Amino acid sequence: MPPIIKTPKCTGCGACENICPGDLMVVEEGKALCRSRRDCWDCMSCVKVCPAQALEIRIPYQLGYYPAKLVPEMQGKEIIWTVTDLDGKEEKFTVKVRN
Repeated sequence: MPPIIKTPKCTGCGACENICPGDLMVVEEGKALCRSRRDCWDCMSCVKVCPAQALEIRIPYQLGYYPAKLVPEMQGKEIIWTVTDLDGKEEKFTVKVRN
């Protein structure tokens, strides 16, 4: 399931393109784009690195149903994960980055 790109928020900085291990993310016409949606393996590297928070991954239907989502936000040496359930309730979890 490839990332959902919120194009109004995307600045076209290229961070997602530089970090994608599958070389799937590109910047075209100033906006991020996943060039092969079926080849994305949900590593979330692009989502975590995006400074504009323009990318998100939907939780697969089998795990959370739409509109549940999981959104990471890098904050220095931590990742703040925001989990939104079916009813719109949000919870935040902070995880320290090891490297």
